[in-house]
Amino acid sequence: MEETIHKPVPNKINRKIVGYVLLTFLGYTNIGLPLAVLPIFITKTLGFNAIIAGVVISLQYLTTFSMRGYGGKIVDKKGPKPATLTSMICFALSGVLLFIAIECKASPVLCLSVLVLTRLIAGCGEGMIGASPINWAMLEVGDQHTGTAISFNGIASYGGMAIGAPLGVLLQRYVGIEGVAGLIICISLIGFFLAKRKRALKSQTTEAPQPFFKVLKKVLPYGICLALGGIGFGSISSFITLYYDYMHWTNGEFSLTVFGITFIFARLIFSNSIKMRGGIIVCIACFITEIVGLALISIPANVWFAVVGAAITGFGFSLVFPALGVEAVKLVSSSNKGSALAAYGLFIDISLGITGPLVGVVAEWAGMRWIFPFCMFVVFIGLALVLFLKQNLKRKITSFL
Repeated sequence: MEETIHKPVPNKINRKIVGYVLLTFLGYTNIGLPLAVLPIFITKTLGFNAIIAGVVISLQYLTTFSMRGYGGKIVDKKGPKPATLTSMICFALSGVLLFIAIECKASPVLCLSVLVLTRLIAGCGEGMIGASPINWAMLEVGDQHTGTAISFNGIASYGGMAIGAPLGVLLQRYVGIEGVAGLIICISLIGFFLAKRKRALKSQTTEAPQPFFKVLKKVLPYGICLALGGIGFGSISSFITLYYDYMHWTNGEFSLTVFGITFIFARLIFSNSIKMRGGIIVCIACFITEIVGLALISIPANVWFAVVGAAITGFGFSLVFPALGVEAVKLVSSSNKGSALAAYGLFIDISLGITGPLVGVVAEWAGMRWIFPFCMFVVFIGLALVLFLKQNLKRKITSFL
């Protein structure tokens, strides 16, 4: 008798993945809420310069960087649920600290000090949430859906930031930054209880996991390319509102929203392109598109150049993470998937962490108009490295054959 094999229904798989990456969306909405508000607050209200604002914004990514490896180990050994719950607690605490910081604004140094602590705690939350829901989804639906899980998780993360940033501006405008802090606390509690209700899962493989730094070494080439590509997103998320203010334009947060919309649109429409064309080819096309977008933002003639440029940059950056991530995860066994994604994710943290102070220095020394041409040049270096990886991969395949 012929055995009937029941394949999972794609829509059912997608719904399961969405159920987990919803937690990513909540976490990254928390990250996005203060993004467009704090640079203006630090420079205009507290009176510090763009370098200080960039450093404070980027401090979050220092603890994100340090917590990625720890979070990956927890995911591989205990499962994603404990890491996700811990991240929501950290986000809630960051909301409380943000509220305290605003109450201290009469003393700029004290306020800035509390903001530094706020960003560091938020970084802990980001480090723990980064690889957790996506691994939870992969454990539920299987490794064969890794590309879809990474793609959906990216939609959740950048979509959360794209929604959070303008929402934070609206709250600041009509309620005050205290409203931003209150919403962060509420979202964190919702995320905590949603995660609490989900079934705990962990890898059943008997293979011993490799040391984290050994996994990091394997994904390093793809991670470096990701870090260079992330400079475009980092510059827009951290400096677009200051750039608008410098150019005497209004509604800088609109560019963040447009970036997020085109980012999500590209993820939804071209999610299968990685399977069809391969991660390297897709990444090359993405980097070229991102460079075009940053070039348009660099044209100061009209605000619409900035809007269209942000849209094209978001479209270009959309598939960089999953395209390179699929290639990176192929290099490790199933017992190291959590660590591999955590190690790979470190490089976007490095990118965003370096972007703030680096672009801040460019703004102070060369002028605000030069920040996006500088970022365009960095992404161009990333494109050159991806082309080198492509040639190296081609040589390896040829020698194998």
